[in-house]
Amino acid sequence: MSANLIGGEWRGSASGRVRDRHNPADTRQLVATAPDSTAADVDAAVSAVADGHVEWSRTSPQRRAEVLDTAAALLERDQEKLAAELVAEEGKTLAEATMEVRRTPANLRFYAGEALRATGSTYPSESGLVYTARSAVGVVAAITPWNFPLNIPSRKLGPALACGNGVVYKPSEVTPLLATRLVEALLEAGVPAGALALVHGGAEVGAALARDRRVAAVTFTGSTAAGNSIHGAVGASRRCQLEMGGKNPVVVLPDADLDRAAAIVVRGAFGLSGQACTGTSRVIAADTVHDELLARVVRRAEALRLGEGLADGVEMGPLATAQQLAKTAEYVRIGLAEGAVLRTGGQAPDGARYEHGHFFLPTVFSEVAAGSRLAREEIFGPVLAFLRAGSFDEAVRLANDSDYGLSAAVVTPDLGAALDFADRVRAGLVKVNQPTTGMAMNAPFGGLKESSTQTFKEQAGETMSRFYTVEKTVYVAS
Repeated sequence: MSANLIGGEWRGSASGRVRDRHNPADTRQLVATAPDSTAADVDAAVSAVADGHVEWSRTSPQRRAEVLDTAAALLERDQEKLAAELVAEEGKTLAEATMEVRRTPANLRFYAGEALRATGSTYPSESGLVYTARSAVGVVAAITPWNFPLNIPSRKLGPALACGNGVVYKPSEVTPLLATRLVEALLEAGVPAGALALVHGGAEVGAALARDRRVAAVTFTGSTAAGNSIHGAVGASRRCQLEMGGKNPVVVLPDADLDRAAAIVVRGAFGLSGQACTGTSRVIAADTVHDELLARVVRRAEALRLGEGLADGVEMGPLATAQQLAKTAEYVRIGLAEGAVLRTGGQAPDGARYEHGHFFLPTVFSEVAAGSRLAREEIFGPVLAFLRAGSFDEAVRLANDSDYGLSAAVVTPDLGAALDFADRVRAGLVKVNQPTTGMAMNAPFGGLKESSTQTFKEQAGETMSRFYTVEKTVYVAS
């Protein structure tokens, strides 16, 4: 059973309520039980970290780096167990889970280096020495989603702790076990109990964290609706970093290698069962190659092997929750009602091996209207919409015809066209001849429009470290 960590003590919610988490591939299997916390638990956690993180903020940068390095080693030690637990709790395939489990300690090692890079500047002055110094921002609230329950939290807790902050961590209620494992590794590595709190629960916990004025900064990854609510609660005087939804296009130009393009599309659309904020949800294909590309994508989608993530040869697991399964099925009904043509999928697979899980076939629609809900709304499931473009300019216009602007890709051997697309597309992440998913850990991550606050990048870069520190300008006269 998972528990809250508050003031160095593992304990249940003040309400006494709990939530059970079952394996999405076989809901008869109980994976974890965690507290269903309330605002009272948040108040206790923030109080503990507000009082207790000072020791950590005064710890030398070298020591903070050593602790994060040690936590990385502990996660590597347990990577086989963690990968199996990730498959059971979230529903990933073993290959996907292993990739995440390996990426997480690498993230922590990268952020360990950030502890040593919080530098300032000096400025010439007639009145004496003028310099800037950076220090921890204070209490950071980290609110994370279920689709990457180790990787994304490590990208928030890692830099926050490296810079000397205290953290109140609210994971998704869908993945309490993996959240607990990450916190256990950080504590065993040497993060003081006063510098870190873990509070399990639903939307009430996130809302209470966003409202608490003792929280100096909120970093959130999740839906745009939830992010906008958090942003409103945080206000102008506190920091807020939001990474939210996407409706990510792959533009395929007439000169593209169609086998390569189909592989790129299928990987981006159906990897992680379509449950990635950077996942491919739209294909904008040139008229001259649209039909052949569609046929190749359909063939590849139908060849994907579904099943429980630990089974041999499985390439796509279940959806994470019953809610995601129902939402995906509802968007199939919406697409059909809007006049789109269902080319494959659109339902749960047949067979006894699927009856107790949240499985849904890879789904492809064509003849999707640009203004339709299927083309404009985030589904977060294995549903792909094909649109036609008569020209390069129309393809760019369709790619930009979205409230979101997270990731976009173009497939073409023409470097000039690719760079023109990268310049014109309104997305924070642009991929050339690559899937919309999969980002380098040492590169800035963030979107435009309704996909992000756009004020601070995540993952890497100058604005990432600046989010977790405050800058003071100091004037010194002899």
